[in-house]
Amino acid sequence: MISELRIRDLGVINDAVVEPHPGLTVVTGETGAGKTMIVTGIGLLLGDRADPRAVRVGTARAVVEGRIVVPGSAAQAADGTASVVERVREAGGDLDEDELLVARHITAAGRSRAFLGGAQVPVSVCAEVTTELVAIHGQSEQVRLSASGRQRELLDAYAGPELARALGEYRRRWAEHRAARAELDALVAASAERAREVELLRFGLEQVEQVGPEPAEDVSLAAEATRLQNADDLRLSVGGALAALSGDPDDPGDAGGASALLAAARRSLDHAAADPAVAALATRVAEAAYLLDDVGSDLARYLDDLVADPARLEQVAARRSQLAGLTRAYGPTVDDALAWAANASRRLVELEGGDDRVAELTAALQASEADLRTRAAGLTELRTGAAEGFATAVAAELGALAMPHARLAFAVSPAELGPFGADAVDLLFAANPGSEPRSLGKVASGGELSRVRLALEVVLAADRPGGTLVFDEVEAGVGGRVAVEIGRRLAELARHSQVVVVTHLAQVAAFADRHFVVVKADDGQVTTSGVVQLPEDERRAELARMMAGMETTDSALAHAGELVELAAGARAGAR
Repeated sequence: MISELRIRDLGVINDAVVEPHPGLTVVTGETGAGKTMIVTGIGLLLGDRADPRAVRVGTARAVVEGRIVVPGSAAQAADGTASVVERVREAGGDLDEDELLVARHITAAGRSRAFLGGAQVPVSVCAEVTTELVAIHGQSEQVRLSASGRQRELLDAYAGPELARALGEYRRRWAEHRAARAELDALVAASAERAREVELLRFGLEQVEQVGPEPAEDVSLAAEATRLQNADDLRLSVGGALAALSGDPDDPGDAGGASALLAAARRSLDHAAADPAVAALATRVAEAAYLLDDVGSDLARYLDDLVADPARLEQVAARRSQLAGLTRAYGPTVDDALAWAANASRRLVELEGGDDRVAELTAALQASEADLRTRAAGLTELRTGAAEGFATAVAAELGALAMPHARLAFAVSPAELGPFGADAVDLLFAANPGSEPRSLGKVASGGELSRVRLALEVVLAADRPGGTLVFDEVEAGVGGRVAVEIGRRLAELARHSQVVVVTHLAQVAAFADRHFVVVKADDGQVTTSGVVQLPEDERRAELARMMAGMETTDSALAHAGELVELAAGARAGAR
């Protein structure tokens, strides 16, 4: 229920505050005064598309704020989904006791922001919550009422929580079915490409397997090839270094090289070892001698292992050529080629499992479709069971709306399996006796559609009290006695739900529990409208103006008085 609506700089409205009655609230005003901006403002809170042209001329932004009382019945949705309170908190907002603050800001530059419970949220998130609490029935609803999908939604709403739960579970399984179908279609469509990739991977893995590289083998072979190619030069270089360290055994005059000199230095220092400083130096000389001996031994071993082996060099070159073939195709190094092979093996397992996955998905889809058809049959049974009762109740309401001979029937016929089951729903209607009921959109006039729409809402509201219903000129195409009956039924609807009506008919406005008038002012440059609540003693004058035009005559005032008394009596009798 909307407890307060504030609109600033939207259309011709400068700043207006509307506090709707928990029952029936009507909004009236001259043509062009801006009555529709009330509905537009509520629509923005429900996620309607923001039109920057709706921002009042000369201002930077339009702001719509609403306070919505969240009833206890909104604690949990009928299909078991999260409650309104939970969804607000998930979005980062919170309630002020039992009230939810909702706001929408629109700039003249085209930017739009939504706020839910004090938190800025995407407009879609705001809409998901607010549309649970408020519903707008404008002229577009009459167009939607002719659509089979909308008629199915109404029948489902009448069928109640049992169908809502069954439909929620069906839709969850339908989404899983569609996802599996999409995966299967993608696998089948890509089968040729998958086969080509399998062949390429197998070819590459066979090449790697035939060569059988070892990690870093290309690096070690490159070093060995360099050593074999330069064996003679290396022997001269290493031999010279060894002779310098250990002496040349072929030279009788050689004193033993650096090793002999270090040995002599150690012996000389041993005589002065009594001095701690010299002893430390002697230790360091000894360490140098040990290191030099180790290097000499390593150089000697290197020389022993160093051989000029043309056959081995040829083997190394052949092996390097094999590895080069792999690295050209699968990576700059052998390690890269091995990493490619590991990834290719995993990918090959995935691809070769594609056929298994196709078979698995095909079987799962067959089982899923069978399950969906069983569940769809359950939905059909629930809809068929609700259809007759719903049509009878709506026909009774139409009788009260001066259509005593109207006949309705919800025809539930088989259709292709879809997201809402396997039913096509068609609301058949005949206004006069002797006429064969046909699809509502093909035979109903504008006035008849208005009454059918209202009758549907009155019946549905009896089973789902609470919430807010907003009607924009629900009386379109009717007048006189029928308009009085529409006002009476709106008052009846307001016993179960909050009802806000924008109307141009006094017969409807007379039934209001609270009456607002949109007042237009024009300074010659800018037209500005405001919204004022009419005191009870001024309502007759407004109703008279609505009946007689700009000038209120005594007869119009008298007629307005009769309407007010008639409406008051009807409301008292209903209570």
